Amino acid sequence: MPERPSDGERVYQGVPVSGGVAHGRVIVLGQSARNILRRELPEADVDAELARLQSALTQTRRDLLEVQRQVEEALGRQEASVFDAHLLVLEDPMLLDEVHRLIRDHRVNAESAYQQVSEKYAAALGALEDDYLRERAADIRDISGRVLDHLLGHRSERDLRSLPEPCIILAPDLAPSTTATLDRAHVLGFATDGGGTTSHTAIMARKLGIPAVVGLGDITARVRNGEYALLDGHGGVLTINPTDQTLFEYGQLKQRRAALDERLGALREQPAVTLDGHSIHLAANIDHPDDTQAVRACGAEGVGLFRSEFLFLNRRDLPSEDEQFEAYRRVAEAVAPNPAMIRTLDIGGDKLPAAWARLGEQNPFLGWRAIRICLDQPELFRTQLRAILRASAHGRVKIMFPMISSIAELRGANASLERCREELRDENVPFDPGLEVGIMIEVPGAALIADVLAREAQFLSIGTNDLTGYTLAVDRMNDRVAPLFAPTHPGVLRLIEMTIAAARRHGRWVGVCGEMAGEPALVPLLLGLGVDELSVTPASVPSVKFLLRRLRVAETQALARFALDAEDAEDVRQRSRALAMQAAPELFAGN
Repeated sequence: MPERPSDGERVYQGVPVSGGVAHGRVIVLGQSARNILRRELPEADVDAELARLQSALTQTRRDLLEVQRQVEEALGRQEASVFDAHLLVLEDPMLLDEVHRLIRDHRVNAESAYQQVSEKYAAALGALEDDYLRERAADIRDISGRVLDHLLGHRSERDLRSLPEPCIILAPDLAPSTTATLDRAHVLGFATDGGGTTSHTAIMARKLGIPAVVGLGDITARVRNGEYALLDGHGGVLTINPTDQTLFEYGQLKQRRAALDERLGALREQPAVTLDGHSIHLAANIDHPDDTQAVRACGAEGVGLFRSEFLFLNRRDLPSEDEQFEAYRRVAEAVAPNPAMIRTLDIGGDKLPAAWARLGEQNPFLGWRAIRICLDQPELFRTQLRAILRASAHGRVKIMFPMISSIAELRGANASLERCREELRDENVPFDPGLEVGIMIEVPGAALIADVLAREAQFLSIGTNDLTGYTLAVDRMNDRVAPLFAPTHPGVLRLIEMTIAAARRHGRWVGVCGEMAGEPALVPLLLGLGVDELSVTPASVPSVKFLLRRLRVAETQALARFALDAEDAEDVRQRSRALAMQAAPELFAGN
């Protein structure tokens, strides 16, 4: 048993996933107490046991549909679509067939069979290197817990509607379906032992505006029910029994952030122009047509990256041309006259709809993904390209091809696009004949031949997440090597500089749509390297604009020269951060 903590202020560092500060009593949730025993059944009871399982599945489906309805009402269709994946897990034929076989052939009780099989699937996914698939293990355990609670007749800890007072939740983990229905009037924030920044739980917390910190290790074993806590969702800190001085300091920080938010809001209609008159196109990254509301609200100049993958995930079939057209049209119309940059399908073979499972991919990071899938599956690509072209008649649409690594791929993609143009002309279907077409620079090979690619691409957009990962051979979601993920590494910076220089020689513009663009500490570096466009999350637009309007290009160019001659990534980061803090100290207060 872990040693009980002593009284007094105690500080724990975790991973911030949803901003905000909360102060209140703690309620510690233990893992659900399910004592599941394996029982052998008389042969005569097998059919009744299968019926009992089916009843639990039906009840769970009803629960999930209700959760989905509540989430759609509160947050919108995109967030509710997360639970389409839960419903698919619940109805997964392979999992259910294996459970049925255990009950029939081995005559074991339903809860034992379901727990055994679902945990096997969750453990297999949790052991994979791919972060997306690891996070899906949590979805399986979420569904499994609900089914088992119905089989056992338990009232689940997921029901947090009867809390005695507003409080901070501590738990080993929170299921996405639990997080999605948290009552914001009673849950001030939450912290968990495990979890990651890309989990559905983290995404739900951000959408709900609930402060959240994950990855705190064994925090549930170190904290007692009823202790007071201060949860800092900005810095990822949980302080137990905070002193008056700590509360005072956080109170001041909260006031400063509120004042800063007012100043940022006042910039909504202002351009992203430096002190010496240099303009940067500041756009937003989105995942769904509904996100265009946030684009307008934050003051972005259109959409710099629309990830079309949402149309392909968590479904059994491929989206039709009309379905895709409607989604792209909505985005184009919503942000007009500003541009809407639509990236063609950027997905690994492991995440294609179930109907394409036979084409699955064992190594999506280095294997069959993005433009490679599209060129190998021309009908899939044709359907998407036609939909995008049709949408271009309704706004200022641009197309971006991801994961380009050779001129042959770019030419193949452009040839497919031209065939679609010819088809639409023959059918008298309107589209924008001047639609701009570019590529993403995400692999070192593409950066090294950027001069060749820029001859035939109208713009280049640098995906710094993948470019850094591929260049340094680092999976940033792997805790063992995550500290090595450094976009300021000299090798990465030289590839970025090489890309920008090649674009300049051919009169092309260059954007950055990776997370580096939305990190204020690194914005001066990108500006100095010569980037023309930054595309960031809508929430990051005000801060980036605030900083850009306080920088001078000459200072950032001096920084870039230093960075390109530097030997150490951390030296570059610190120099860029220092310039950003000098220009806009308010953005860094308290961090």
